Amino acid sequence: MEELVMEKIQLICLPFAGGGASIFNEWQPQTMQFDIYGVQLPGREKRFVETPYTCVHEAAQHVVELLIKDTDKTKLTVIFGHSLGAVLAFEVTRLVEQQQLYPNVSLVVSGSPDPWTPRSSRASDEVDDDSFVEKVQAFSGFTHTALEEPMMRELLLPTLRADVQMHEDYRPQNKTPVQSPILVLRGDVDELVSKYDVQQWQHASSERVVFSELSGGHMYFMDDIQPLLAELSDFVKDAMMLGEEV
Repeated sequence: MEELVMEKIQLICLPFAGGGASIFNEWQPQTMQFDIYGVQLPGREKRFVETPYTCVHEAAQHVVELLIKDTDKTKLTVIFGHSLGAVLAFEVTRLVEQQQLYPNVSLVVSGSPDPWTPRSSRASDEVDDDSFVEKVQAFSGFTHTALEEPMMRELLLPTLRADVQMHEDYRPQNKTPVQSPILVLRGDVDELVSKYDVQQWQHASSERVVFSELSGGHMYFMDDIQPLLAELSDFVKDAMMLGEEV
């Protein structure tokens, strides 16, 4: 058992709206337990010139194609996503399970209602860019500083709009739960996603679903990633002790 716990875990990270892989790749120097793979979707960073997705299901299929090509299929694997990344991670986990891509998988979702709860407020309907950005920042509780620069805003808005549309239009194709354990995380003073919202994830898995709150708001991990990494580590160890898939 100790040898299994000490084995490095593959941590696959899906981006939140407007985010790229770089934020997750910056986590690697801060952990010895996880090998981090930040998924780079089209329309951002190194893939900036590519057309971004506006459909979660299409994006999830593309992510799985990347995972088949780029990741280690022999490792214990955790799939993590925050906000938009959470529902994307849920759909990716479904596909990964169907294809039996990894020997053991678990899902970690953060800052998101369950997949079957539609978004109560929308920003993607805003035609005016200023109104759109204002709503996105209000919904996310996070200020994209690059959007304050006119030239950067012009470059970044198409991808941010696509991400927001993808999130707000998302509907699961069925109510089938995943077959992997789930860790559900929330900032304890998150004003956007309530405790009730995250508790509805209990219906999303046929296996164990664990809930935990960390100090902070909706983007609680932006200032300090260590509490999140510690929570992931504890979840993985508990799953191993219970003999669950990880």
